[in-house]
Parts: sequence; C-alpha cells; structure tokens
Amino acid sequence: MSTQPVIVVDSREQDPLAFRTLPSVPGTLTSGDYSFRGGEELFAIERKSIADLVACCAGSNRERFERELHRLRGYRFARLLIVGSELEIEQHRYRSALPPKSVLHSVRAFEARYNVATVFEPCPERAAALVERWAYWFARECLKSAEAISSSSTPSFSPSNN
Repeated sequence: MSTQPVIVVDSREQDPLAFRTLPSVPGTLTSGDYSFRGGEELFAIERKSIADLVACCAGSNRERFERELHRLRGYRFARLLIVGSELEIEQHRYRSALPPKSVLHSVRAFEARYNVATVFEPCPERAAALVERWAYWFARECLKSAEAISSSSTPSFSPSNN
C-alpha cells in the first residue's frame, strides 16, 4: 500500500484514543467511533469503557446501544472494543447494581445477535494500537482488491445472431 490510512475519529467521541502510528482527523461517522478515510461505510470500531458498557446493558441505553450494534451488521469489518478487562466486570469494579453475570451475558448475546466481535483491552495505548492495526490491514486488503479488479481484463462481449 503506497499510503497509510487516515483514522477518522467521530466528532462525538468524548475521550478519543491517542494514535501514534497513523494520522487521525475528526469527522462525523454514521456508526462507530473510529473508521478510516474512504472506508467509513466498510469499517467501524465502537469503543466503550467498562462504565459505558455497563450503562449500555440496561434500560433505554440498551435499546439505543442495540440499534448501534444493529447498524454495525452492515459493515465488512466491525468491532466492539472495550477499554477495560473482563476481570473488572467479574469483580464488579464499576458503579452499578447490575450483576457482573448480566453484563457479561449481554456482551455474549450482542456478539451472537449482531455478529460484532468484542475485544477487551485494558490499556488505552494498546487499544489505540489495535484500531491502527485493524485499519491498516483492512485498508490494505481493500486496496489490493481494488487493484485486482482494475488490473483484470474486462471480457469483451459481442452480440450473437442466434
């Protein structure tokens, strides 16, 4: 790939990850918090902290979050990136009466229902590196596919008198 992808950070993202390898720009995304320029309709990463995730597992927040996950189903590459660990949930290290089992079962149900893989990463720097890695490799594959299509010979069709 001759150029690196540019990460698009949704302008509504309140505490964006800090990217060190790829450039980033603010933008408005239809779904997710992160994408890359030119791939906004193909690639989406929804990022949640543990507190955000727990809040999204109950009440009206759950309905809103499930609508977001439903939209992610249309993307070729979609991830739910949790900046935190499953252990934090298991040990109930969050402010909510929602039991840890309910949170974890909701996450598993979301994965199965919406076909969006969930990745836990406790370190924000490593979470940012994951987004960069996913964006780079997905963009690279898209570019390779586009180059293959443009370099393949187009079959010529001739009208038949049959």
